Amino acid sequence: MTVKALYEYDYPAADRAELFGDDQIVYVHWIGNLLFCSAAAVRVPQGMPWGTFVTDVVHPWAATDPDFDPGTITGWTLGGEAFAPDDGTSLTDAGVGHKSLLKFTTAS
Repeated sequence: MTVKALYEYDYPAADRAELFGDDQIVYVHWIGNLLFCSAAAVRVPQGMPWGTFVTDVVHPWAATDPDFDPGTITGWTLGGEAFAPDDGTSLTDAGVGHKSLLKFTTAS
């Protein structure tokens, strides 16, 4: 829904990349999970390896659903495209930028 301001609106975004230093915001969405209705926003270092991101950030968040089993993750997407970086690749080198949306699915 678009909004039309009745006056000049010229305020910088509070979540712009330069305010986060070596960190960035990444959105993570578990597709098809009814407990999580939308993506979660996490603040992580840009240089964090993909494997560490998954095990230290995504798994603990997803484990708040008692039915989560890390072994059931079946695929990732980044920007709507299939995504499968090596565990040692940094988020930045894998193409995950500030405010990127990562989605994953699990086997039933």
